[in-house]
Amino acid sequence: MPANHFRYALYLTPPPESDLWRFGCEVIGRDPITCASCEGFSLEGYPPDSWRSMTSDARRYGFHATLKAPFSLRLDLDPAGLFDSVAEFARKHFPFDAGGLRVGVVKAGHGLSFVALKPEGALKELRSFEASVVRGLDRLRAPFVEIDREYRGSKRLTPRQAYYLHAWGYPYVLDEFDPHFTLTNTIPDADRVAHLLEWDFGLRVASRALHVDALTLVEQSEANGEFKILHRFPLGRPHRSRRSTRALAAAAFD
Repeated sequence: MPANHFRYALYLTPPPESDLWRFGCEVIGRDPITCASCEGFSLEGYPPDSWRSMTSDARRYGFHATLKAPFSLRLDLDPAGLFDSVAEFARKHFPFDAGGLRVGVVKAGHGLSFVALKPEGALKELRSFEASVVRGLDRLRAPFVEIDREYRGSKRLTPRQAYYLHAWGYPYVLDEFDPHFTLTNTIPDADRVAHLLEWDFGLRVASRALHVDALTLVEQSEANGEFKILHRFPLGRPHRSRRSTRALAAAAFD
């Protein structure tokens, strides 16, 4: 990523006042709203320093489920235009329930998996929403370049995934979409960690229900840097005036 070149992504994140948000931020070790570290969490058998090394990737991206993967902004679009587009999109969609969450694993190959919170049950509405985000906001994204293909490991992709990478900037979209909130790096003992985290999740989070009520815009301001939440756009709310949206964008990018 070139110097001073921002990347953005669109996430699904829980309300910041919720048990679910606090649990996710404490497990991975960072709050991407304040960018403050959340120290002290560890599982039985995993000292804090060891746990932090196991969650470094998740910590960089922040607690979230990906709806539109990191992308560079189109050159003829400014940050205020980005905010306007996301706000307008969010206004036209409405909150919905997306099943209950459980701690599980996502296989990554070579005997490794990562631990994640995964929604269970009927996911038709969540999949439809993800497809709308991917297709409806793709015009914000700068054209695909070969470095993106190399960065995202296209040699390991199926033909369909490789097509999606080229067409939409990310291979795991549409019918390849597997919604999850990542909690660890890829690790060899993911099943054991998932079992321990499931117990902790049940104790610390009052409700397992996943309620989708907002579309979250995040920013990465430097290569390999941490992602920060710029704004959480509530679904179904009246669109801000262009003037107030521009003021919001200007404040976020100061």
